[in-house]
Formats: sequence, C-alpha cells, structure tokens
Amino acid sequence: MAQITEVAPDLFRITTYLEPFNLQFSQFLVRDAEPLLFHTGPRALFPAVKEAVGALIDPQSLRWIGFSHFEADECGSLPEWQEVARHSTAVCSLVGKLVSVDDCLAVRPAKGMTDGEVLETGKYRFRFLATPHVPHCWDAGLLFEETQRTLLCSDLLHQGGNGEPVTGSDVVGRCRDVLVEYQKGPLANYLPYGPFMDATLKRLAALQPKTLATMHGSVYVGDGGKALHDLAGVFREVLGVS
Repeated sequence: MAQITEVAPDLFRITTYLEPFNLQFSQFLVRDAEPLLFHTGPRALFPAVKEAVGALIDPQSLRWIGFSHFEADECGSLPEWQEVARHSTAVCSLVGKLVSVDDCLAVRPAKGMTDGEVLETGKYRFRFLATPHVPHCWDAGLLFEETQRTLLCSDLLHQGGNGEPVTGSDVVGRCRDVLVEYQKGPLANYLPYGPFMDATLKRLAALQPKTLATMHGSVYVGDGGKALHDLAGVFREVLGVS
C-alpha cells in the first residue's frame, strides 16, 4: 500500500516510490465535507491509490478530482476514479477543460476554473491560479488553500529518490540536482523555461505559502515564499538560455 502522511490539517499525502525511476509519485487528499483529490496518479497506480484513499474516506464520497495539467501522473486515472466516485467532478483550468479533458478523459464535464476563482470544500478554500506553461503545458494551473496557506504545486520542487514525507531542509538544492541530471539525458528540458516562468514564480512566492505540496519528493514546510524565489534562480541557472 502507498505511504500515507498528514502534511497539513486534513491534507494527506499518498505516496508510491517507483524504484526504476528513482522517483516518488504523490497524490493529496483533502478530507472535508466535499473531499478533494489532487493528482490521480497514472493508471498503473490506481489500485494502490484507491486503497490508500479508502483508509481515509469512503472513495465513493470523493467530490472533486483536481490536477494541474494534462499528463498521465496528473490525471491518467481520472476515468477510473469517476467510475468509483459517481458524483465526482474533475477540476482543472478552463483551457484544460476546453482543449483536452472533456473530450479525451473526463466521464462527466469538468469544472473549468478561471484565474482567481475559489473552490470551497467545506472548511477549506482553494484559490485557482492559472499558470500557463508552469510547470508544463498551456493548460497548467495550481490550487492554493487559503486557510492553511498550502500550495498544491504539482511538479515544482521536483526531487529524486525516496525522501522523507515532510522536510524543512533544502528542497531547492535537491530540485537543482534533478534538473542538472535530467539535462544530460533524454529528459532534458523537463520544465520549459520561458517568458512566464519568473513572473509566475514571483506571484506564487508572494502568497507566502507555509506548505509546498509537490508531486515528486518531500513536502516542504517553512518559508515557501523564499523557497519559490530561490527556485526561480535555479531555473534561470539550469534551464535558462544564455
């Protein structure tokens, strides 16, 4: 079974380590009046993730299924989840809904969110932030939980290995190591460094998140604004065009 860790009040990290890739894949479950799952995981992980969710809530009660962008580890098992949770709705950017999700993946029409729109699950408020091409793809967006100041940040702060669930140490350095390694092989340019990157990270840093819930690697708890500011410098250094 996947590893389950409560990383913020009612926010549970569900993580599977895949040794062939030396990489953790995490989903985040919000236990609230209207439960939300952020990231579905790829289809191969669906049975393990479903089992873990079932240890926390009745999977049929899942109301919202969110993700950043159209990619297998973000939303690959959305159809399977929507068959289990028959009243669930996918949550993504309006662009994602219009160009991919409703046509290719969702069992029911997705909730396409616009920048600044808020989704309330009960006690918690998730503000949608449109982040085109950050971390990937035109349709990218992130969710910021305003009451606990948690940023569900997808592939930002990607770390390799099978690290601890939560850390206050240098995740930016760990991310730099992965990017440098990837630039040497077929996964080069994993994150597109373009005109939106610096401005988007500056905007995210200004939110002053206390928890950065990343898909790959340890959740960071601490000065999230500084971590995101430092991450922008790493992206310029490693991925920027000189």
